Amino acid sequence: MKTTSNFFKAFLFVFALVVMASCSNDDGDLPVENQDPDIVDLAVATDDLSILVAALQRADLVSALQADGPFTVFAPTNAAFEAFLTANNFATLEDVPVDVLTQVLLNHVVSGEFTSGSLSTQYVSSLSTAGAGGNNLSLFINTASGVTINGISDVTTADVDATNGVVHIVDAVIGLPDIVDHALANPDLSELVGALTDGGNTTFTDLLSSDNEEFTVFAPVNAAFSAFTNPNGNELANILSNHVIIGATAVSSGLSNSYVNTAGTNADGDFLSLYINTDSGVTLNGTSNVAAADIIATNGVIHAVDAVIDIPTVVTFAVADPNFSTLVSALTELTPGTDFAGILSRTEGGNGDGFDPDFTVFAPTNEAFDALASIPDEPVLTQVLLHHVVGGAKVRSGDLTDGIMATTLEGDDITINLPGTGDNIADVTDGSGASDIGIIAVDVQAGNGVIHVLNKVMIPNTNN
Repeated sequence: MKTTSNFFKAFLFVFALVVMASCSNDDGDLPVENQDPDIVDLAVATDDLSILVAALQRADLVSALQADGPFTVFAPTNAAFEAFLTANNFATLEDVPVDVLTQVLLNHVVSGEFTSGSLSTQYVSSLSTAGAGGNNLSLFINTASGVTINGISDVTTADVDATNGVVHIVDAVIGLPDIVDHALANPDLSELVGALTDGGNTTFTDLLSSDNEEFTVFAPVNAAFSAFTNPNGNELANILSNHVIIGATAVSSGLSNSYVNTAGTNADGDFLSLYINTDSGVTLNGTSNVAAADIIATNGVIHAVDAVIDIPTVVTFAVADPNFSTLVSALTELTPGTDFAGILSRTEGGNGDGFDPDFTVFAPTNEAFDALASIPDEPVLTQVLLHHVVGGAKVRSGDLTDGIMATTLEGDDITINLPGTGDNIADVTDGSGASDIGIIAVDVQAGNGVIHVLNKVMIPNTNN
């Protein structure tokens, strides 16, 4: 029995040698595909990546990085991990919560294979889903001098090839960036950072570093700041606030033609409106275009824009919103004898002509003008337009009461009744006595007034 067993073992040994010989190449070595390491194999074989290997094991990410990919991995050295642990008050790797460690590690991984020669200064998405709203975090790759990631981590050894991607060894752990981190990392946002922190101001950096709120920031690039002359002398802090939406992560795919409120305010403390137009790209208040969208942070999103968004006037919104194109035409080319644009752009009174802000504007849509038999000639049209403006007060929807009356710049009163009929928020009776006019949208807030949208054109009393 023992002899039979030894014979069988010998047979298996010889059989194995035959199989290995049949699989070998001409030099008698094992096939290359059995020798080439994947990303994890490379890390295991590199002494200076031992903490990374331990971290991958603790976060149960080994099998993920052994998948087909391809992946680009920015691999922190042991010294990088030790510095990360110290900076975050962790004594050992085991002290890092697994969920945090997982997201930090995934923030070093990009889908696709990017060698150093194919990297350029740009944003890419990592595999970390720690971004606000569960979005993948952005990484800022800066190739101006070597390769730097998020302004803190430099590639020290590039292009270590693996079967399922490429590894770049880096000298610092790439943390999970908030909005301020992203702004600091991008040199084309340096003027914005300077403005936000001017004079040691920490209001904005404290706010935009908060993890208790989400933000959408429209960040002007350096060229935008250089071109901005602040023609109306508005307070810079309020202008900057007008670039921030609090309480939402508005990624580009979720944007549509709409009004939103910013953190900027008028003199009464009302939050300013911002008109977003997505008909061709993304344009804000008709003047500022999104040049780079969806820079994802842990507490929101940044969209880089090509112009500073100044504090809007009521004219700003009329010009920006295509639903008011007929109204704009009526206020300008059809009434050249009255400088409506200049009047409604005022932010201070004192001109002695009776047209003093603040303004409450009842703005008819294009459809409202289309319903007219014809647009009146200039003398009558001028009075019609003045009949849509109340001067000296910003009357928001919350200030309206049933039966409230207001005197327009034309001289006739209008009456507002609440609630409105049908889909109307409120019903309006104009100077001519017509009562089938509806307010269909309210509180488009400018710096010098407020707009409420009408579904019909109001007509003054033509007999007085």
